[in-house]
Amino acid sequence: MFKTFKKLAIAATVCAVGATLLVAPAASAFVTEMPSTIFVGKYPGSVAFSPNGAVAYVANFDDNTVSVIDVATGTTRTPIRVGTNPTSVAFNPSGTTAYVTNGSSSSVSVINVSDGTTRASIAVGISPQSVSFSPNGTTAYVANFRSNSVTVINVADGSVRSQIKVGSSPFSVAFNPSGTTAYVTNRGDDTVSTIDVAHGVAQGLIRVGVKPSGVAFSPNGKLAYVTNSGDGTVSVINVAKGTTGKSIKVGLTPQTVAFSPNGSSALVANFGDGTISSINTANGSTRAPIKTGNGPFTVAISPRGKIAYVTNTKDNTVSVIPCP
Repeated sequence: MFKTFKKLAIAATVCAVGATLLVAPAASAFVTEMPSTIFVGKYPGSVAFSPNGAVAYVANFDDNTVSVIDVATGTTRTPIRVGTNPTSVAFNPSGTTAYVTNGSSSSVSVINVSDGTTRASIAVGISPQSVSFSPNGTTAYVANFRSNSVTVINVADGSVRSQIKVGSSPFSVAFNPSGTTAYVTNRGDDTVSTIDVAHGVAQGLIRVGVKPSGVAFSPNGKLAYVTNSGDGTVSVINVAKGTTGKSIKVGLTPQTVAFSPNGSSALVANFGDGTISSINTANGSTRAPIKTGNGPFTVAISPRGKIAYVTNTKDNTVSVIPCP
């Protein structure tokens, strides 16, 4: 059983220590108080809010389950069994279905959200690490780390439409708000693949930082942020031009990034130092980092932008933090 997800997180921390400790973020001395926590399954890696914000799903890598959190109460319901070593989770735009990538069984579990049951399993590429639905909900993209590909799923019937070749070791995938373009981070060659969604082809590569992990588009679609786990930075991509500007220094081993609904802030989960970096997107400055649990991996912001959930892989919890 290979555990790409865990190995990458650990390896990235080791590789990044030397470089990141040389220059810390300006506000790093002012770490805020530990937030409240919710206990979930073993080695929680990914978290996603339902579109209505009522529940959140957490993919637990080591016990092959998805934890279901009632957001209003902060309590967990009966976990959902999925495939082997789930790595990521995403809801479709209507909130009726959730997809879970299973890293060691090379599949996607399809969850019926209304009753919390798995209704199907879709075979994809080798070691799927990330899944994202198109804004119109008709298509899902899955980044396959060992296949150097993206699987394109027809959501209506669960069939695989095609495989798109991308860069080396693709790790994360995201659609722009209009659904015309998708970005894929390639950890093996420090690039982002740009996919033309209408034609289902990769158009080119954008050079970013070292070992890119997470990617997210701003709500207006003009910018994309990429977390570079190997050098402790966030690359800022001008989407119209396909170019990068000045990178933003964050914490140690940043893994994922999420924009607030209004686009004024972005939160970054720093696996290596147990913090969340908060970025002012207007000028690229960082606010005082927020302390989380041990090994934060994924940060997700609620649809209303009031709170964020952070998965802490090493202590099996989710931190609940207020959004700036």
